[in-house]
Amino acid sequence: MPLPLPDALPPVMPFDADLLPVEIRGWVMDIAHRMQCPPDFPAVGAIAAISSLIGARAVVQPKAKDDWQVVPNMWGLIIGSPGVMKSPALSEALRPLHRLEAAAREAWELEKETWDLDAKVAEMANDANSKSARALVAKDPAKARALLKPADVPPSPLERRFIVNDATVEKLGDLMSSNPWGFLAYRDEIHGLLKGMDREGQEGARAFYLQAYDGNQGYTFDRIGRGTVRIPRVCLSMLGGIQPGRIQSYVRDAVSGGAGDDGLLQRFGLTVWPDVSGDFKNVDQWPDTPAKQMAGDVFDRLGAIGTTGEPRIWRFDPPAQGLFNEWREPFEREIRSDEIHPALIAHLSKYRKLIPALALVFAMIEVTDAGVITESHLTRALAWSDYLRSHAERLYSAAVMPETSAAKTLLSKIVAGALGSTFTPREVAVKHWTGLTTPDAVRKAAELLADYDWLRGGVVRTGGRPSERYEVNPRGAA
Repeated sequence: MPLPLPDALPPVMPFDADLLPVEIRGWVMDIAHRMQCPPDFPAVGAIAAISSLIGARAVVQPKAKDDWQVVPNMWGLIIGSPGVMKSPALSEALRPLHRLEAAAREAWELEKETWDLDAKVAEMANDANSKSARALVAKDPAKARALLKPADVPPSPLERRFIVNDATVEKLGDLMSSNPWGFLAYRDEIHGLLKGMDREGQEGARAFYLQAYDGNQGYTFDRIGRGTVRIPRVCLSMLGGIQPGRIQSYVRDAVSGGAGDDGLLQRFGLTVWPDVSGDFKNVDQWPDTPAKQMAGDVFDRLGAIGTTGEPRIWRFDPPAQGLFNEWREPFEREIRSDEIHPALIAHLSKYRKLIPALALVFAMIEVTDAGVITESHLTRALAWSDYLRSHAERLYSAAVMPETSAAKTLLSKIVAGALGSTFTPREVAVKHWTGLTTPDAVRKAAELLADYDWLRGGVVRTGGRPSERYEVNPRGAA
């Protein structure tokens, strides 16, 4: 009899409500309960959104005697099949951010209306002065020159942006020049963005996004027709969702020297791929208003953070500093070893930023201006690192054992009778099933099934060109 195939995906840690500060815990868990979706989805959405409000307005110095600084802008990615409420969960988590965006736009429109009137008055004054100067130019050139001096008009008011959905890199640059402290780029389906940047000619776009992750470096656009746009600080938080099949395909390309092999994917430190229960309970109840209000207060408070030219520096208190050092030393030794897949090492190396950034976010959820990160904040961040690492291991298993998932798909088609008793790799590839779109991919999946006695393979000679054909083990198909 054929043997069971190995699991295609390693297990992940389930989400624990205690991973969240109490200020947003009830709100996030209420969203998950009412939508019957994994709490991982709204939790990642909430943390990414809150990190975008802080942006580069505050930084953490993880070392006690070093000026290394971490900007807490974070990138989140939620992975799930269609129909598991990815988009609705993120939409709910982003409601407070959209509310701030709407309020900021309304305030800007009122300010802009006043400015437009002032600019019009200044224009009329300049016209009147020009006429007066023309009459005086022969008699009193000095007075005519003074009249031609333009009336002072304050700069046009800048609109603060909190969230951007679909913008070119050049437009992002324009927005960042007036919002240098950062905002959130949200894509409901982020696969299009990733694949778009893989195309030839998009190297500049990729470089921009890679730099935007750091959150503290300047950037300059020089374009014919657009002139020069100087951005003092490129800071971007990112959030989006993607389907398992698409991310597995992208991971395989990213770790095999493809266009995506530059660390862009690894910057999505808040990546979660939770198990989705087959159970469903119809929940029809009002949102938890007190919990929603408590979370809303956090967004309002962090959205109102001002800037005085330089970001506020936060540091660990002595117990937290000791805990950070205790975590980092074995962590650095591990990612310098050769016992982990290189793709996973590249992902985990970004935890140097992720862990202190999470600790800062948790501290600022509690209080805005303390400047001190305590041991409890860092302990929660380290709990997130254990949780997120299990999800990262699931993500990069697509590179470590890519044939297993395809083999399970192929086996399901065989058992369903979609292929008959024999088939060739080319006959399967033309059907464009997920993970089986090329003869080579089908061949690898089929060889794995043959190893577990589900198939028997061989070359069939019929007088013409030899045909590689696989025969289904009837004891397995039955």
